[in-house]
Amino acid sequence: MEFIGEPPTVDLTYSDVFLAPRRSGITSRLQVDLAPGDGTPATIPLVSSNMNSVTGPRLAAALARRGGLGVLPQDTPLQMLDEAIRWVKRQPVHWETPLVLSPQTSVEGARRLLPAIAGHGIVVGREPEPDGTMPHVSDIRGVLPATRLATALPDAELGDLVRGPVPSIDADDVTDARHAFDLLVEADVDMMTVVSKGRLVGTATRRGTLRSTLYRPAVDASGRLAVAAAIGINGDVAAKARALAAAGVDVLVVDTAHGHQESMLDALRIVAGLDLGVPIVAGNIVTAEGVRDLVEAGANILKVGVGPGAMCTTRMMTAVGRPQFSTVLETAAAARELGAHVWADGGVRYPRDVALALAAGAASVMIGSWFAGTVEAPGRLETDENGRLFKESWGMASAKAVQERFGRLDPYERARKELFAEGISSSRIYLDPERAGVEDLVDMITSGVRSSFTYAGAASVPEFHERAHVGLQSTAGYEEGKALPVSW
Repeated sequence: MEFIGEPPTVDLTYSDVFLAPRRSGITSRLQVDLAPGDGTPATIPLVSSNMNSVTGPRLAAALARRGGLGVLPQDTPLQMLDEAIRWVKRQPVHWETPLVLSPQTSVEGARRLLPAIAGHGIVVGREPEPDGTMPHVSDIRGVLPATRLATALPDAELGDLVRGPVPSIDADDVTDARHAFDLLVEADVDMMTVVSKGRLVGTATRRGTLRSTLYRPAVDASGRLAVAAAIGINGDVAAKARALAAAGVDVLVVDTAHGHQESMLDALRIVAGLDLGVPIVAGNIVTAEGVRDLVEAGANILKVGVGPGAMCTTRMMTAVGRPQFSTVLETAAAARELGAHVWADGGVRYPRDVALALAAGAASVMIGSWFAGTVEAPGRLETDENGRLFKESWGMASAKAVQERFGRLDPYERARKELFAEGISSSRIYLDPERAGVEDLVDMITSGVRSSFTYAGAASVPEFHERAHVGLQSTAGYEEGKALPVSW
């Protein structure tokens, strides 16, 4: 990366900088390879944050299907974390995970899981068994478009809303994603069930099959969807790491708010000494010194950023943190010298910010609150007083997170920890009606980033690191780049 003119003498945020175009031989966004090349199975540089309100198994599977990586949070009890990893591994790679609800489920209950938006649907039938076994085709009553939920009475049962034969394709008869798309068009439907050997294995939608022609899924050596999981630095770190590796986790994230501390270094040495055969991510840090110490202790990837997250109040409470663009720039340079990589964690609001994080040297960019307002994020859909759909989100150092993390402590010890909580305990993250799913956001983000690469004349992430041309801008310059919210 090069600055236009003299390098700055102050730390910068993403809003302080812009990318200038360079001579380019890239003629199409589809020529760009977004694989981060950081030793993980990811094929696009997007990672979902290990926040309870952001990453659950459903979002992790959807993101991996399009090449990203979901990090399951460490606050989840170990048994549930094990189950979540195994659930992701069971999901279809080339088809979408079906949302199967029983015929007795009410419309109101279905709306808690899925909004009435086009391109989505519900398989009505016997729900999957606890071990993940999908229903037999004879147990499927029908497919209900999500848009039907908007006009049905709240107490109506789904079984009463499905009509006619179940549109279906046999997975063994489909040659590729384009073939599946053509079958959907030929049948004049937006969604079909996908069956194999008499059982449901997934669903196919027009948008989903189209995406399968554009993205490469993030998969493990056995061809299953990839997933990461986080552990803290306290307790029996070795036992937790071994358990997650046994469950099939592809990336381990050793995580704490202040990553440059002795307890983190001790935990890293323990995890690295287990030789589990998976990349180890550690953080959070903001300095080159932190990079050097954590890499020496065993980290392969550094999670960088303190205070830029939408749910974080650390900077206002403690004055600790650092503007994120400069954080990524310094830590990525230090990591590169040591053969390590950086994930930029927090501070992204627009696709431009993702591009700027990559320009500064990040291999991947972590996204939190942006993904919290999606259909696949954990939690139920709620409706506000104006009829808008939202999900609740909260910071991982907030009182709500502390209550969940230490709920099994005695009341006195829990009260002591809650006394020093930081961060926002509850915030409404509204669903964008145009981009209600995490895959919709992935489409938007990667589209912008691919264009950034073409402007820079870069066909890969490493080339973008080299060719990005960055300039400083005033607040007015930043505002000039925004679309007008009103007409002339």
